[in-house]
Amino acid sequence: MNLVLVDSGGANIGSVRYALARLGVEAPLTADHARILAADRVILPGVGAAGAAMAQLRQAGLIEVLRACRQPLLGICLGMQLLFESSEEGEVDCLGLLPGRVARMPAAPGIRIPHMGWNRLQPLRPSPLLAGIGGDDWAYFVHGYAAPVGPDCVAACDHGEPFAAVVQRGRVMGAQFHPERSAVTGLRILRNFLEAAFEPAVEEGRA
Repeated sequence: MNLVLVDSGGANIGSVRYALARLGVEAPLTADHARILAADRVILPGVGAAGAAMAQLRQAGLIEVLRACRQPLLGICLGMQLLFESSEEGEVDCLGLLPGRVARMPAAPGIRIPHMGWNRLQPLRPSPLLAGIGGDDWAYFVHGYAAPVGPDCVAACDHGEPFAAVVQRGRVMGAQFHPERSAVTGLRILRNFLEAAFEPAVEEGRA
């Protein structure tokens, strides 16, 4: 398995690499364009702010590289948010690999923002990424912004209102939670990403 982690400056990179090592996979960290495009699988991790993350990707020349990827690509936490068209966080344009806009989660009585802690996943439709995952499985979240429950959302959660927890469009997918901190559920998601066959989206197939 030729798997790479995109060097996006995310603070969770070390823990992601450790989780993958538990699955027997070494995942080098790289910003090398050719190495990313030649990989079998690509993971885009991230913790922090969307504007700063996009600026780092732009400086490294990685925006067009990620847009050109045709292999399975998994965004984690902020990395998932960067897959969308734009984010309210810094009013920044993102990678545009998935339609939609990431928005700040609304505060409400009894609802703390940022959302930190365990939440139950609510599968919405079948996805290879969710094999073995059901409505009794929990994941660990740390975020204040979220993507909407749109047509590419395959699993949702609720924190005051529903938000996208897992998304997939063909070979582009993301987990808003931290698989590396989500015990058995997180390892299952990572294993599915490594082992499953992902078909291209309809739009990609036409291209």
